[in-house]
Amino acid sequence: MSLQLAAYLAASRLLPLIAPKLLTRRLAKGKEDGARWREKLGEPTLPRPDAPVIWLHAVGVGEVLALRGLIVQLADLRPDVEFLVTSTARSSAEVMGGQLPRRTRHQFLPVDAPQYLAKFLDHWKPCLSIWAEQDLWPGAVVAADRAGIPLAMVNARMNDAAFTRREKAKSLYGNLLKRFRLITAQDAITAANLKKLGAREVEVTGSLKSAAPPLAADKTALEAARVALEGRSPWLLASSHEMDEALALKAQAQLFAEDPSRLLVIAPRDPHRSGEIAAAARAMGLTVAQRSKGEGPGQAAVWIADTFGELGLWYRLIPVALIGGTFCQIEGHNPWEPLALGAAVLHGPRTANFAADFAQLDVSGAALPVTEETLLAALRADHTAQRSRASQIVHAARGSLRPLARDLLDLVK
Repeated sequence: MSLQLAAYLAASRLLPLIAPKLLTRRLAKGKEDGARWREKLGEPTLPRPDAPVIWLHAVGVGEVLALRGLIVQLADLRPDVEFLVTSTARSSAEVMGGQLPRRTRHQFLPVDAPQYLAKFLDHWKPCLSIWAEQDLWPGAVVAADRAGIPLAMVNARMNDAAFTRREKAKSLYGNLLKRFRLITAQDAITAANLKKLGAREVEVTGSLKSAAPPLAADKTALEAARVALEGRSPWLLASSHEMDEALALKAQAQLFAEDPSRLLVIAPRDPHRSGEIAAAARAMGLTVAQRSKGEGPGQAAVWIADTFGELGLWYRLIPVALIGGTFCQIEGHNPWEPLALGAAVLHGPRTANFAADFAQLDVSGAALPVTEETLLAALRADHTAQRSRASQIVHAARGSLRPLARDLLDLVK
């Protein structure tokens, strides 16, 4: 064991001295789930099923949702297995609650301290531990390895900037990565960076997000929104940030002046920003409705969908989606979710978070890159051919997870 990892594990033994107080402070600020926050102290809120359990971990909303396609394939190959998904962010739990595949439950990952991890592993007794993307907690990895639980990393993503941040702890990461029996990466850059950190073998298999099942939507809400949109020609700004909104509102002002049936639906990445977005729209002379206030679009120019976890609804109803974060330092959000539900994808120039995905989609004609100058023309265009090409790519991607699922199951005793 490296000195860096040994020092980390020694320090982690002190976390129980402060973790309960920190969590209760976060609870008071609404940053933790009042009914489930003690899961982070290793105290489960669900019983263990009487079956082998495969444990999968991802950090946030997008990473957790991307695991669903893999879970479906694993479940199909092993009908006797149940699944546990862990994450750390409260938002991921809220979204995942309505998107869980069959035989799957969610819990929060415990704070990375030995006593909490021991409670967690003693309760769930997983037969396999699968870690997604780049969220590795050293204490949990070591505890699982010492318990004889096979470790795998899937959908790994590490660009050069992320590698540089981890290089100073190379001996720590190298020790952790050598404990994994299987590592797969989204792209060749990630594979190379993981090897530089100490991984032995890394297979490039592409992104799991391309093969994830479509986002779910509440049937009652879907029908109500469908009725509300009748007579309108909507387009969607999905997972938006301030820069995206500024460009979209400018384009919508022009479209609405030409045709009052045109409607911009904005689904902000952070729904709490809805007041700020509404003020920006009104400052441009646009009328606004807010879904969180029970307002339908009516004859408004902008409808702010400031409710959490409803992108599956909007992608079903709105034919064109501009992906947020692609005009600012956020560097883009998941393009596969709208494609899986038949929406045509437009995006700005900043896509580093999904560089390989957007590049593949752009080359194939399944997505369309736009700038501030070309956005209006794109919104006026017919996207029928683009949506057809996207459907073909999504269908092919869903069949690509079977070999990975088999390789993972081969690790189970």
